[in-house]
Amino acid sequence: MKAYLKNYRQAPRKVRLLADLVRGKQVADALTTLSFAHKRAAGPLVALLRSALANAKAAGKNAETLFVARIAVDGGVTQTRYMPRARGSASPLRRRARNISLALGERAGRGAERQTS
Repeated sequence: MKAYLKNYRQAPRKVRLLADLVRGKQVADALTTLSFAHKRAAGPLVALLRSALANAKAAGKNAETLFVARIAVDGGVTQTRYMPRARGSASPLRRRARNISLALGERAGRGAERQTS
């Protein structure tokens, strides 16, 4: 099952640190890891993971067999503002946002091949 977080305003490098921590882990382990991470992006990623888990339960999947199959931090919309500069000129300020997508996969048993849904 999938879940998306759109237009999250934080640097992608900081969000990818946490995304790399949870990629490939069981959902329960990923939630535990994120709950102890001292980063600002941990809260929104926990909410995103819980949303994907709720989507999977609504589809009839077993929560015990789910793992984080794919998590990607990509570019989103860019707001442009202008900062006044010397001699009547202006320079652009680009406020960039991120789109985070998460997909859960299901493992059939121990040592089974990974499958994304």
